[in-house]
Amino acid sequence: MQALTVTPGTKDSLRLRDIPEPEAREGSVLVETLAVGLCGTDLEIVDAQYGQAPPGQDFLVLGHENLGRVREAPAESGLAEGDLVVGIVRRPDPVPCKACAAGEWDMCRNNQYTEHGIKGLHGFARQRWRGDPEALVRLDDDLADVGVLLEPTTIVAKAWEQIGRIGQRAFFDPKTAVVTGAGPIGLLAALLGVQRGLEVHVFDLATDGPKPGLVRDLGAEYHAEPLPESGITADVLVECTGVTPVVLDVLTCRAPDSITCLTGVSAAGEETEVDVGALNRRAVLRNEVVFGTVNANRRHYDAAARALAEADEAWLRRLISRRVPLAGYADAFADRPDDVKVVLEF
Repeated sequence: MQALTVTPGTKDSLRLRDIPEPEAREGSVLVETLAVGLCGTDLEIVDAQYGQAPPGQDFLVLGHENLGRVREAPAESGLAEGDLVVGIVRRPDPVPCKACAAGEWDMCRNNQYTEHGIKGLHGFARQRWRGDPEALVRLDDDLADVGVLLEPTTIVAKAWEQIGRIGQRAFFDPKTAVVTGAGPIGLLAALLGVQRGLEVHVFDLATDGPKPGLVRDLGAEYHAEPLPESGITADVLVECTGVTPVVLDVLTCRAPDSITCLTGVSAAGEETEVDVGALNRRAVLRNEVVFGTVNANRRHYDAAARALAEADEAWLRRLISRRVPLAGYADAFADRPDDVKVVLEF
């Protein structure tokens, strides 16, 4: 069968190759791949910045955002042939650490976790793969066109869950939310903010293309100006760009008692002048919280599935700006100005 692979650490190694069928030891459920979404992590792996092949192998099958259909499943698995499923990306470390043992593998303490298509496990950009029932999430068939968005939605489902938990430390009655970045993660973060009844403001550089319309049709307000120029001081801020100046903006333009979640990963090595004393003084005197989040566990997949089921399916379909057949993978990785989410179709 065909798979989209790279040699980790080697640039320009992206290619289709024939690989063996998945072995039974990989899991009792056989899944046929329908679609794989592409994101910045995939680009970094292709650029040889990141990525780790499975032990004993010199290549890595790409793809962590995924959607497939069950072709074989044990009777006692709770799954049946034809079920629409998504594979969970991160798997617990083998020790396991206390967090992984508790099912909180997104909070792994020893860094020995594995991730499909990223770290130590082949990904889902292959025609068929296997997994154990507990590592799969079943979706309603109504989400067949947009279910590939589940994995990125889990990231913001976790972010909003943690915001809610932190807010319980004391009185917290948020009214306004700011999301920086109108890529897929930012738009999905905005979706979940609107679903929570908040007044949502989304900040991005684009002045044309699909992003402003997507934000407005969600019932949120789109801003092309920088956050400091808007005069908005939000109760909740979700940073989805990782761009250093934007990160600094969300750290300095917030309401008292605010909660800021950082989901974007910044490039290291860029020097920026920061008045740490002023940031510290502000955070302490105004009871502000800043936290980072990455990945998701089973509960966040379930929450993300509920969020997608409640969303306007037509709006979700518009997030997928291009659907490219597997054979055209090179075109899928080409940067186009109007891209929001690009999906490889199998």
